[in-house]
Order: sequence, then structure tokens, then C-alpha cells
Amino acid sequence: MSDPREKGKGLFGRLLGGSQPAPDKDPKPETPTAAAAPQTQGWFQRLKSGLGKTSSKLSSGITDLISKRKLDAATLDDLEDLLIQSDLGIATTGRITDAIAKGRFEKGISAGDVRAVLATEVERVLAPVARPLVIDPQKKPHVIMMVGVNGTGKTTTIGKLAAKFKAEGKSVVLAAGDTFRAAAIDQLKVWGERTGCPVVARNVGEDASGLAYDALKQAQVTGADVLLLDTAGRLQNKQVLMEELEKVIRVLKKLDPSSPHDVILVLDATTGQNALQQVEVFRERAGVTGLVMTKLDGTARGGILVAIAEKFDLPIHAVGVGEGADDLQSFAASDFAHAIAGV
Repeated sequence: MSDPREKGKGLFGRLLGGSQPAPDKDPKPETPTAAAAPQTQGWFQRLKSGLGKTSSKLSSGITDLISKRKLDAATLDDLEDLLIQSDLGIATTGRITDAIAKGRFEKGISAGDVRAVLATEVERVLAPVARPLVIDPQKKPHVIMMVGVNGTGKTTTIGKLAAKFKAEGKSVVLAAGDTFRAAAIDQLKVWGERTGCPVVARNVGEDASGLAYDALKQAQVTGADVLLLDTAGRLQNKQVLMEELEKVIRVLKKLDPSSPHDVILVLDATTGQNALQQVEVFRERAGVTGLVMTKLDGTARGGILVAIAEKFDLPIHAVGVGEGADDLQSFAASDFAHAIAGV
């Protein structure tokens, strides 16, 4: 397939050249280069490469099934098992097998035909949730709170968003709301220096809700366009930590009843089925409005994004397939569907 998808003009575009701290690790500032390295691979090819583990598992399984057997009920049952084990979700799996079976029993069908049906049905599920993150110019500032468990890449995602918004001419304030970890605070300060954004930070262990209040107050006073608020990574089953997150939201609303305007849950694709529980709990407790999924290149279970879209219908703003700045870009349903199907 040709690559008309290599447009690179999504949520993150091509604006974020250069290196950045690895997700949720101690930051190591680097000397900025005069210019970003030339793009050697378009976004669709990087996405396809990043999803290689997932698409390889699906493609090899499909080929093994279809090339050795005729299409009958037993073959469809085995195909259904393969798709479910790849975390595509029960409803999506059912539509795929129904589409393959229609009018084709006892007839020849190739593995390529099956992959084409897979791509079509996956895109059908994902297209409604592929929505960009839009900044409302009427909000001063537009408050974006990032939530999720430790290790998903929240802080790095904030840095990349800050760089993107600054490149668009917006003024941005960063808030180091993960007050439990010195490394997270330092990492956000590095991003602040790199992007030229002021960072509101406090000492380790200080009250996160108080910091959020101060950050929003500063952003209001300075007329900032965007406030990006980091939060501590918290397991979705820790009641006390989830209550603290709810407190941060209540405090923000004291200054601006409409805030936060976006609550973005950052998910690590390598967690597989656990990501479904994370979405459910964070949506209930923090009012999640959209998703970013990282580390799709580190797992053979990238189909979990399809299951999440199928179950929750939450906007998916961006996906990541590596640690490079250009490896986190806006989510496009067609790109993802074709990459995961290997077509």
C-alpha cells in the first residue's frame, strides 16, 4: 500500500524535533542541536513498524489458519479465538468473523482477504473516536490535566504538548503536580527550560491541590492560553490516592468552575487488559475526557485500543510508538487499522 497517510500534520505534527527525557525517569538535559535531524521515515511507516509485534501476531495467526484449511465453522471459531486473544474486543471480533463468513463458506479465501476485512472493521470502530485535542480560545487558560498510573509517560506527553502549543504561538504554563516524586518535578522543569514555558513547582511531598490552585491562579493572572497540569501516578485501586485526585479537581473548580477543560488519561499499551480497568476507574473518579496511548511498539497486544474504543467511546487524541518526539502523533483511525492489519 502506498503511504498517502504520511502527512505528519496531526496533533503533534512535525514540530517536535529533538530529544526528550524518557517517560517518568530522571531527566537528563541534553545540549539542543541547531536543527532537528531530517525525517528518514514517514509517520505511517513508523506507526506500522511500531505496531509490528501486534500485526505480526495477527498476520501469522491468520495465515496459519487460512492457508491450511477451508473456511468452515471450525476455522471461524479458531479465528475468533485469535482475534479475542489479540484484545480486539468481542463485538469487533464478531463483526469481523461475520463479514468473513458472509457468502464464503466452502469457498476460497486468502489471508490477505481476511486482513483487509480486519482493517475495515477496526477502522469502523476507531473512526468515531479519532478526535483531535482542541484548545478553546475562550478559556483563559484552557486547563488540561494529565492522569494515569506511573510509567505511562504523562510528563513526557505534557512536554511534547507544551512544545506543540508554543510552536503555534500559544502561551503555556506547566504545573508539576506529581509532588510525590522529585524526578517528575525535575523532568517537568527540564521541559519548561526546553520549551520556554514557566513551571509552577513545589518541594517534594507538598499538597498537590494547593499547587494546582497556585498554578491556575498564575496562569489566569498572566493571561496564559494553556495550563498543563501533571499529576501523581496512582493505581486505580488505591482509594486514598484517587480521593486526592478528586480534591485537585475540586480546588481547580473554585477558581474556574468549568475547569479542568480536558482530563486526559495516558495509557501504557503494554498493560493489556488492565488498561480497560484503568479507563473505567479514572473516568468515574476523574471525569476523563480523552485518551493518549503510549508504548504501542512494546507489545503484541495493541488491539487493546480497539477494545477500549468499542467499550468506552472516549476520544483518542494521540498514540505513541517510541520515545522520539515524532513518535507521538495525532490518532488517525485509518492509519492504525491498516498498520495493525499489516496492509
